[in-house]
Amino acid sequence: MKKFQWTNEDFQAWKSRHKILRSYQEEVVSKIEKLKEDFDVDCYGELHYGDKNYPLYRIMTKNYDSSKKNVLITGGVHGYETSGVQGALMFLAEKAKEWQKNFNLVVFPCISPWGYETINRWNPDAIDPNRSFIENSDSKECAAVYESLKELGLDFHAHFDLHETTDTDNTVFRPDLEKRDGIPQDLWEIPDGFYTVGDSSRDEIEFQKAIIESVSKVTHIAPSDEQGMIIGEPTKAPGIINYDVKKLNLCAGLTNAKYVTTTEVYPDSPKVDDDECNRAQVAAVDGGLGYILSKLSS
Repeated sequence: MKKFQWTNEDFQAWKSRHKILRSYQEEVVSKIEKLKEDFDVDCYGELHYGDKNYPLYRIMTKNYDSSKKNVLITGGVHGYETSGVQGALMFLAEKAKEWQKNFNLVVFPCISPWGYETINRWNPDAIDPNRSFIENSDSKECAAVYESLKELGLDFHAHFDLHETTDTDNTVFRPDLEKRDGIPQDLWEIPDGFYTVGDSSRDEIEFQKAIIESVSKVTHIAPSDEQGMIIGEPTKAPGIINYDVKKLNLCAGLTNAKYVTTTEVYPDSPKVDDDECNRAQVAAVDGGLGYILSKLSS
């Protein structure tokens, strides 16, 4: 475990708060099983936490075609961000067969299954996977994805990393982060609506705009705050901000893809339900792929 500012007693107290609240097997694996007829489904590893074992799944389009661009889709890096997982699975069930005519798709629908079951941002070692995508990561979740991608040896043209921003970011996870690291954490205004995070070093703003346009047909887009920002970052266009994703060791920095985005759904809005959140994720991938295809065809 990484060295944190809190004591082992603090860590154990944190861990004891988190119980199994839903089933990875019933809500995720059972849906993956149904995809085996249409896709290549591989178990790329297994996590062992306490008395629970979590098989990890990678889903790929069949009949790899080297003439097509490769697209990576990741969900459930933060297990508590439900639509990241369920949106990835919905995309596979409803849209992927059509898109595989143009692209080779590689999908990791639930990178953090313990986080999914406990509705948690961190893993059981109190490590945030989405700050840990580095070689030889302390996060077993990240290390497993790294090894899987190394095994594939593919260059990716695009990467969609599906996330949520929730009220618990302020009420639970940032306070926990402050206690764990001993560093004061500012709370930010949780934006009511969907937004995207691009990479400041790969600023494909028209790609992000295409995603926003597609999602706006399904759900509402997050407005900027009075300072023209979303979660403390200046907006580049309505619903769009940038991070230096590689510097922060985010999942979106896993590859050198030309087109990369982190989607952010707001599931706590009174204006949405679970299905709408999942469909917003599907629309984000749909809109992004449509834009990329138009550029490849031009």
